Amino acid sequence: MGCGCSKLSSCWTSEQNGARHEPLNAENEEKSEVSDLPVFREFTVEQLKIATSGFAVENIVSEHGEKAPNVVYKGKLENQRRIAVKRFNRSAWPDSRQFMEEAKAVGQLRNHRLANLLGCCCEGDERLLVAEFMPNETLAKHLFHWETQPMKWAMRLRVALYVAQALEYCTSKGRALYHDLNAYRIVFDDDGDPRLSCFGLMKNSRDGKSYSTNLAFTPPEYLRTGRITPESVMYSFGTLLLDLLSGKHIPPSHALDLIRDRNLQMLTDSCLEGQFSGDDGTELVRLASRCLQYEPRERPNPKSLVAALIPLQKETEVPSHALMGIPHGGEAMSLSPLGEACQRMDLTAMHEVLEKLGYKDDEGAATELSFQMWTNQMQETLNSKKKGDVAFRHKDFKAAIECYTQVRSLYACSKSVTVGLAILTGTLLSNVV
Repeated sequence: MGCGCSKLSSCWTSEQNGARHEPLNAENEEKSEVSDLPVFREFTVEQLKIATSGFAVENIVSEHGEKAPNVVYKGKLENQRRIAVKRFNRSAWPDSRQFMEEAKAVGQLRNHRLANLLGCCCEGDERLLVAEFMPNETLAKHLFHWETQPMKWAMRLRVALYVAQALEYCTSKGRALYHDLNAYRIVFDDDGDPRLSCFGLMKNSRDGKSYSTNLAFTPPEYLRTGRITPESVMYSFGTLLLDLLSGKHIPPSHALDLIRDRNLQMLTDSCLEGQFSGDDGTELVRLASRCLQYEPRERPNPKSLVAALIPLQKETEVPSHALMGIPHGGEAMSLSPLGEACQRMDLTAMHEVLEKLGYKDDEGAATELSFQMWTNQMQETLNSKKKGDVAFRHKDFKAAIECYTQVRSLYACSKSVTVGLAILTGTLLSNVV
């Protein structure tokens, strides 16, 4: 490990009962509220049906798909703004007035650390929330189910700070209660920055349950009273810190046993070897332990968490998308009308676009290839395409694009492959973007 277990344990013992207070750096203080978002509005069911292609199954982005009690869809409004639409179970929120009051209150929040609520819909039995769409998956996906690289230590610390800042903002606006804070509630925007989903600021259903059925991660006072308090949110933040430290979803009771036994090496993600010092590891463990105190009054508040997490930040000059290893939102290629048609597999629309472009197939071709030249070129083209397909399956998009570009240049002598290339490019771009 990059941090020796003995050093980590000794540091933990010396700091276990003492809070570490660091002055806030002015340039790291929370930015002003977001001003470029539209005001909260009410949508119709028809508008949201159009935006989500009729609540199509392929647009579901929530964890358990269409089997979840409340399903989240991705969509796009008429102005091309991307949205996430949470559709509640028909038995949820029977009191429409209560739903509207809650939604409007949450919709007043505007912050760059939140996936902000843009609107809602309340028609008949339908209860829907509309939020900013975050295209780069959840923390759970990047932390527990990563495919290309484990999340770096610097990024894990950034997640902890940004979520703490989101909670501090919500608390300052009178919305201190957050329901079931976990790795699925944290999503990543176009820049790769983590944001806290606004959906957790509203109760999950009419029975007011604030946590999932997994009792191992539930605050002890919630099990006793069935009520969520601001201190309960801090307990959940402690479980989140354990997730970030271990790379696994470890029950708090087990983690606290490891801490008491000074077996911190078992608690730390082996993928983080060499990435952090013993002091940094000790501080994160100490913060998690404070959040997980049995007595709610002994837990910290969001403001003190932010103050403790700011000095721990690493590689602050490196953008989040670079730390995450994901394409930058500004670098993402938007699809042309032809690409959009290919993405939908709409042959009629593809034909119309090609007609407007003056597509003439191979009419008037001035030259023809000899049979030998043609077969050699076709073999080279097929080899390039195969390499591109392999790279694409392994999510090596840079290599895939290079190979597909070779295919395009090899095919340049024949206009008759335009449609095939359009389909290929549209498919590639729809997966990249």
